[in-house]
Amino acid sequence: MLLHIPGVFTRDEVGRIRQALEQADWADGKITAGYQSAKAKHNLQLPEGHPLAREIGEALLERLWQNPLFMSAALPHKVFPPLINCYTAGGSFDFHIDNAVRQPKGSAERVRTDLSSTLFFSDPEDYDGGELEIQDTYGVQRIKLPAGDLVLYPGTSLHKVNPVTRGTRYASFFWTQSLVREDSQRALLFEMDGAIQELTRDVPEHPSLIRLTGTYHNLLRRWVEV
Repeated sequence: MLLHIPGVFTRDEVGRIRQALEQADWADGKITAGYQSAKAKHNLQLPEGHPLAREIGEALLERLWQNPLFMSAALPHKVFPPLINCYTAGGSFDFHIDNAVRQPKGSAERVRTDLSSTLFFSDPEDYDGGELEIQDTYGVQRIKLPAGDLVLYPGTSLHKVNPVTRGTRYASFFWTQSLVREDSQRALLFEMDGAIQELTRDVPEHPSLIRLTGTYHNLLRRWVEV
């Protein structure tokens, strides 16, 4: 399942974040890449634990925990703290699949990367290239969202970032370990939750709502891992 979540940050918030990122000290993006990924990765990144990355990441997660669309689709259990990257002057990241397990710096806790997320801090007109290309069951998806919007997609996906040939592409990226490991099961629960919410809004007294909600929770109970 690939999902576009709009407006995680407001336009004013994005403007302030981008100003801070333009003045930041960047490091080589290979610092958080695995052995194979490092060969394909050509970008800049704020070091893990950088104060600005922490501040942006905490604000991002605070908003997502209050976002019904993200919570319904991701069913989050653990999250690898958001990182910040920068693509410019031909920077790119060729096709790769993210590491299955990530361990935050200085933490003993490991996070299984069921879901990948990218939140854009640059608008599409600010740069040429830089599309996030994701290969899924429906073919290749090329994603270049407005600043402040987020895309959520399976961590098992083969994906890349095309070279940025003009301007600068700022973004945040992170991984989520879901309560439900399988993407197909999460997708089914997401569709069911959406139907329940629509029925609750349109026909709140319908007797089938109780049965449908019960079925959702019984499926969740069957599939959840804690």
